[in-house]
Amino acid sequence: MGNQSCGKNNLNIMSKRILVTGADGFIGSHLTEALFNKGYDVRAFVYYNSFNSWGWLDHIDAKIKNSLDVFMGDIRDGYQVETALKGCDTVLHLAALIAIPYSYNAPQSYIDTNIKGTLNVLQAAKKLGTAKVIHTSTSEVYGTAQFVPITEDHPLCGQSPYSASKIGADQLAISFYSSFGTPITIIRPFNTYGPRQSCRAVIPTIITQIANGQKNIKLGTISPTRDFSYVDDTVSGFISALESDNAIGEIINLGSGFEISIENTAKTIAKLMQKDITIECEKERIRPDNSEVERLCASNTKAKKILNWSPKYGAIDGFENGLRKTIKWFTEPNNLSLYKSGNYTI
Repeated sequence: MGNQSCGKNNLNIMSKRILVTGADGFIGSHLTEALFNKGYDVRAFVYYNSFNSWGWLDHIDAKIKNSLDVFMGDIRDGYQVETALKGCDTVLHLAALIAIPYSYNAPQSYIDTNIKGTLNVLQAAKKLGTAKVIHTSTSEVYGTAQFVPITEDHPLCGQSPYSASKIGADQLAISFYSSFGTPITIIRPFNTYGPRQSCRAVIPTIITQIANGQKNIKLGTISPTRDFSYVDDTVSGFISALESDNAIGEIINLGSGFEISIENTAKTIAKLMQKDITIECEKERIRPDNSEVERLCASNTKAKKILNWSPKYGAIDGFENGLRKTIKWFTEPNNLSLYKSGNYTI
């Protein structure tokens, strides 16, 4: 896997049903909307809960929400995953626990959800003969960059229980491709941001604190650099992989190729919001010394070659454009009220 390909996939995917796991989440909800708007038949797998909440799907356009085929279940239950996948020709697997700080406190939950959940998807796809499985990885699997830009051949390093669980999930996907010919594509997004993102992520943390009138912005370590990708770019990458005839058997980065520190990210947001801020580094927000990923910057050469995908929000101008859209959404009172910016959420 990596540079191998199973050849052409002549599936007329537009006429087929697609299962999106994690459709209730940040990226998943945006992806579900985009697929629906492109005319796809989408089944949205959302996490079962007693509140009958569909997560962020509750906040999308009512026309889309009322037209969705929603399956409430648990990715950790193999029977439910197989039930949800029946009748679907493709699965885009985004369901995962993603908060790095919480993975220090509850590592077993990450094994159960990220590794066993992925195994459930793979086994169901193998059994049902699913035509395409797009599995979601993360740039965190690389650890601190040993070279930049980071290509798909960069060594993997689990610097947190979260990243270790995603490495395990990725390797399971690769093993099913190698062992059983399961038609796998691994998409590896870098740091996606945009409307609806959790305040566990740094950009919403900064925006919501400023929007609530705080001048002393509380953050963790501010020296690490990140490759931030606006959510529309990430979604378009997933759809390009879905529609590609050449992506099976491939691991593909989705990143802007633009690198910026957390400190300069905060300063950029403050500038766009026309506020003066002071940054305070809180101990409880700082990762353990050897767990912090100090540098991330993507190579997107492979995505351009195989998927014909390029970021529309690259470089500093694109980053600022994405931030403006994100700030606009978060600062709308109805949206801002959904967040508890005064609390540190792990």
